[in-house]
Amino acid sequence: MSAPMISIRNLYKIFGANPAAAMAKVREGMGKEELNADYGHVLGLKDINVDLMEGEITVIMGLSGSGKSTLVRHINRLIDPTSGEVLVQGENVLDYGEETLRDMRRKTMSMVFQHFALLPHRSVLQNTATAPIVRGEDKAVYEPEARKWLERVGLAGYEDSYPHQLSGGMKQRVGIARALTSNAPIMLMDEAFSALDPLIRTDMQDLLLELQVELNKTIVFISHDLDEALKLADHLVILKDGEVVQQGEPQHILLNPEDDYIVDFISDINRARVLRVRSIMEPVKQDVSHVGEVQREATLEQVIAQTGGESIGAYLVKHEGDVVGELNMSTLVRSLVPQKRSGQ
Repeated sequence: MSAPMISIRNLYKIFGANPAAAMAKVREGMGKEELNADYGHVLGLKDINVDLMEGEITVIMGLSGSGKSTLVRHINRLIDPTSGEVLVQGENVLDYGEETLRDMRRKTMSMVFQHFALLPHRSVLQNTATAPIVRGEDKAVYEPEARKWLERVGLAGYEDSYPHQLSGGMKQRVGIARALTSNAPIMLMDEAFSALDPLIRTDMQDLLLELQVELNKTIVFISHDLDEALKLADHLVILKDGEVVQQGEPQHILLNPEDDYIVDFISDINRARVLRVRSIMEPVKQDVSHVGEVQREATLEQVIAQTGGESIGAYLVKHEGDVVGELNMSTLVRSLVPQKRSGQ
């Protein structure tokens, strides 16, 4: 396996007047509520260890106050940790001086914000070209690049418009085009779609996945929406009160929740719409007759539609023309039943 693009190691963040003293209490075992009640300090992040692989979308999610936005701001050092390391391409960004840090933010990382962060006095084209303009690049070089990405996100013809003339969805498309024009290998997206209407939000999710197939960026996406996380994530990290409760491949988490918090979190999800055949298929058994074929990446909802709701029998599973396993319909039916909390 290749080395991670970003590694977060033993990361702690404590907010307050004397975080070093509070850190000693945390290392002694003091929890978040007690630390706040007795010492007036807030434990924002506790012992975070996450690897973000090159070319993958890592979604960091949790409820409000879980620490997800605090975590992503450590990656580009908008926030410094109380303790721990943030390694980007093997280098600890906490060792960077101001000049190196500015260079990383300009060339290595781009950020897409929840509320767009477009400059109102600049045109769409100028907003899109923010990064190369700041780097001092020649207009003849960056304008064609900015126009290319505006066209890719569906905004060809809006280059001379201004932000106040755009809808929310269009503004966020400019934000994505701006991030792509920077040509940075890492994209940080903090609740990038949460301010959008549901239909526009779905369009933006589809656009991001379409672009990712082509570009293979390393994307860190912050979300509080489980449906969005399951749709986008190659790697899912779930936070609660500043700690990682569970992380891994989303399908695996959905089928194997390790904590009652996760069980509650996923209890209302439409499992048929999210789970895929590859997550529940089994090796082909030679003594089993198969009544048809299904695709490995099909959702269980698509399989149910294909089979007309039939709940018996087994299907060969194919991927790119090859047989890769079999799907027993009884296994499919069992996988649709959510796991109960321990003790229930």
